[in-house]
Amino acid sequence: MTVVVVQHAPGETPPAVSRVLAAAGVDTRTVLLTDGEDPSADLDGVEGLIVLGGRGRRHGFGYGYGSGFGETAGGPALLRDALAAEVPVLALGAGTRMLAAGGGRAVRTASGARDADPAVRLTPAAGADPLFAGAEPPSPGLRPARDPLHLPADTVVLASCDGLPEQAFRIGGSTWGVRFLRQDGAADPWAADLLGRFAALVTSRSEHTAARAFFTRRAEAWEERFAHQTPAYEAGVARMRLAPGGVAVDLGCGTGRAMPALREQVGAGGRVLGIDVTPAMLAAAARRGRTRHGPLLAADCTRLPLPGASVLRRPTGDGSAAAQPARPSPAGASR
Repeated sequence: MTVVVVQHAPGETPPAVSRVLAAAGVDTRTVLLTDGEDPSADLDGVEGLIVLGGRGRRHGFGYGYGSGFGETAGGPALLRDALAAEVPVLALGAGTRMLAAGGGRAVRTASGARDADPAVRLTPAAGADPLFAGAEPPSPGLRPARDPLHLPADTVVLASCDGLPEQAFRIGGSTWGVRFLRQDGAADPWAADLLGRFAALVTSRSEHTAARAFFTRRAEAWEERFAHQTPAYEAGVARMRLAPGGVAVDLGCGTGRAMPALREQVGAGGRVLGIDVTPAMLAAAARRGRTRHGPLLAADCTRLPLPGASVLRRPTGDGSAAAQPARPSPAGASR
């Protein structure tokens, strides 16, 4: 397992980051944003990103509130590609400003500061969050961030305090930001626990992360690159002899190249569903009109969100699989 640490200068990585990740069996690799230079966006072999802040004062996690790379330019390509591929990302301190820039859609701003530092508390949403669920309340010595931060409209707030909202948040399903820090610069047990949780999450998602990272940057050109395979998809579907009015589920559908042939077999009265774990491939399928043949769903093909025994898997012989009803069902086999 490898987590890339994005930072601004050599030697800025807080010892706690390397220590906690190493204890969890996760290797770290540093990417420097020296003089604003955009690093390579190669995500091969990368299971997660930790984004640190820019040059400036060091507090607790060790991440100052410096201006950071690309706050107005969209952030480095490595971060933008990680967000697109749903690679787990944890931004800390001023690194959250880079994260907000990489995500775009700036629509909200934190409110003004107060004289005293209020206590940071986890929100009810934290209890159901993949990273924060089960976490202890933040340590009293953690200082809330006071500078404004613009975040997407669909941001889920995970930690907040009076007058200073959005101290920790999640964007989408795989991107987190934590803004509050210690005043005295000391290592904090709560921060170490958070890093350990992130390492465990990275490990548990590694297989999905690898698939998404590989296919996301190839999704747009996938159809053209493998256009010669279309007849093989059509022949494979024809061999299945699906009954009109049936249900066909294309597992690992990619850009949905088998879906037109599946729709032809089951007819207007049947149902076709395309499932893939990489949202970028499904987006490419939608741009090519595959939703005319059936809905598309982002899901793990080994954990299908379908009723038990509702479909019978039949391999097509060309790398994908399709399914038809195991028994009649008035509600259909997909949802």
